[in-house]
Amino acid sequence: MRSVVPVKRPERILVRGPNWLGDVIMSTPGLRALRRAYPDARIVAQVPAPLVPLLEGTGDCDEIWPVASRRAGRGVLRREATRVAASGFDLGIVIPESISSALRMRQGRVGRITGFARDPIRRWLLDDVVEAPSEWGRRRWVSRERFVMRLMSAVGADGESDLGLRLCVMPSEEKRLEQSLGRVGLGLAELRRSPPVILAPGASFGPSKCWPVRRYAELADRFARRGRIVMLVGGPGEGARLEAVRAAMRTRPVVFDDVLDLGALKALVRRAGLLVANDAGTRHLAAAFGVPGVIFFGPTSVAKTADNLEPIEILEADHACRPCYRRACPTDHRCLRSISVEHADQAAMRVLDRVGPWWSGAFRRDGAA
Repeated sequence: MRSVVPVKRPERILVRGPNWLGDVIMSTPGLRALRRAYPDARIVAQVPAPLVPLLEGTGDCDEIWPVASRRAGRGVLRREATRVAASGFDLGIVIPESISSALRMRQGRVGRITGFARDPIRRWLLDDVVEAPSEWGRRRWVSRERFVMRLMSAVGADGESDLGLRLCVMPSEEKRLEQSLGRVGLGLAELRRSPPVILAPGASFGPSKCWPVRRYAELADRFARRGRIVMLVGGPGEGARLEAVRAAMRTRPVVFDDVLDLGALKALVRRAGLLVANDAGTRHLAAAFGVPGVIFFGPTSVAKTADNLEPIEILEADHACRPCYRRACPTDHRCLRSISVEHADQAAMRVLDRVGPWWSGAFRRDGAA
C-alpha cells in the first residue's frame, strides 16, 4: 500500500464518515487511531444528522458536524461548502466511496483529500488514492473496521492492533431513556435488577435481512415465560413490523416503536442482558457495549463485519444464493427461513454461557426474576 502520510503534520482534519449506523460504529477504531496520531490537530467528523449521537463523548473528534442530505437543496449544500472552506482543513479523509462525498470535500476547498476510488471520476477528485485490500486483482472482503483502518494507516494513523469499538452514553441520553421507561411503568432500577432481552426485528436495508415475524414472536414468548423483561425496538418505518411481532406473541412485551432517539437507544442497549437482531444497526450497538447477542445473517456476509464478534452468536445457513445483497428476496427467503426458533434459543444459551453460567442459568429458569 502506498503511503500518503502528509509531509507537514495536519492541523485541521475533516473526516467524512459513513452513512449507515453500523458503519459509523465500525469506523470508531479508525477515528481513535487518528486522534492518537495527531493529538493536537482539530479533528471534525461529518456524518448524517441522525447519527451524530454515535460519536458524542468519545473524545476522538473535537466536533461532529451533520452532513446535509443530497436532497437538501442547493442553498443548504452551498452553506455546508462555505462552512468547510472557512475552516481551512488541510487534510480530508473520505470514508464513503461515492463520487458526491469526494466532490463535496473538493467544493469545500479541503487541502489534501484522501480516499479509496473505484470510479475514475472519484479518482480524479482525490489528491491521494488509497488502494483497497485486494487479492489476485480483485477486491478482498475485510471487516469494515480494517477497511477504514487502511485509510487511517495511509495518512500515518496505524491502529491495526486496536480494533475495539467505542461508544459513550451521555448523561442526557440516560435521562431521556429514564423518561421513556417511566412512560411504560419501568425504571432504571428494574433494568439493573433484571437486564432485559431486546429484540430488534427490523432492518432499514430491506426485508431480505429480516428473520420471520412469527419466529421472533415465539422466541420472545420463551424468554418472557422465563421471567425476563422483553422489549421490542425499532427505528423509523419499522412500526408495522414491531406491531406484527407484538400481535403474534402470547405474552406482553414492552414496545419502543421509534419513540427512542438514537442516544436513548444507546443507553437502553448498554443495559441489555441479551440482544436478538438481524444484521442491522442495533447489533453494532450491542457489540460496542459488549452485550451478548444472537444475530441472523441472510443476504449479507459475515466477512465484512468479522471483527468484534466475541459476545455474538452468528446464525446463518449455507445456500448457493448467498450472499446476494438483495434488499428483497426474489424467491423463498430460504437463507433465513432455514433458521428455526430452537436454533436461536440454543444460540442464546451458548452466548450467555460464555458470559457466565449464572447468567444463562437465570435465562433458563422459568419464573426467574
